[in-house]
Amino acid sequence: MLQHIIPSKARRKILEFFFHRPGENFYLRRVVREINEEVNAVKRELDILTEEKLLLRERRLNKVYFSINKSYQLYDEFLRIFSKTNKLSASIRNNLSKIGKIKFVALSTKYPKNLPIKDDEIYLILVGIVVVVEIESIIKEVEKEFGRPINYSAMTEDEFAFRKKNNDPFIWKFLKQPKIMLVGVEEELLK
Repeated sequence: MLQHIIPSKARRKILEFFFHRPGENFYLRRVVREINEEVNAVKRELDILTEEKLLLRERRLNKVYFSINKSYQLYDEFLRIFSKTNKLSASIRNNLSKIGKIKFVALSTKYPKNLPIKDDEIYLILVGIVVVVEIESIIKEVEKEFGRPINYSAMTEDEFAFRKKNNDPFIWKFLKQPKIMLVGVEEELLK
């Protein structure tokens, strides 16, 4: 999907790897092993991304560790792009026809940032005719890797419109926070 925009396969894989694990640090050999690319190509790309200040470099004892620079000016934009390639997003996209007739799928940016949410918050909202058994199966599979429950809400278009119109605080709390559209257009979701 991104090969025409980011022609370097190693760079795409490195960016995806780091943006899927935004709070973690990795040393060169681990990155090489995880993305399955040649060590020289990975080192070159890590150097480029560090020079650009998208990655931070830190020396600890005899190893150099790399991590995402969350202060990088395009961090949020890259996060949105690579959120569409994480396991949850890819599973939803690949199984869309099984999930039902979906008009909107929106993902809170708290999910790719791996931030905990409160009991009255959700990571994901699905609007349309949703086959709950299918989405539950996807969620359960992804939760194993995510390490905690992935709260979500599924509702019909009529229910969603009714709850929005009546200023349901649960719905509006989600709609007001930063989100990533996996299906549909955000302006239509909000109107």
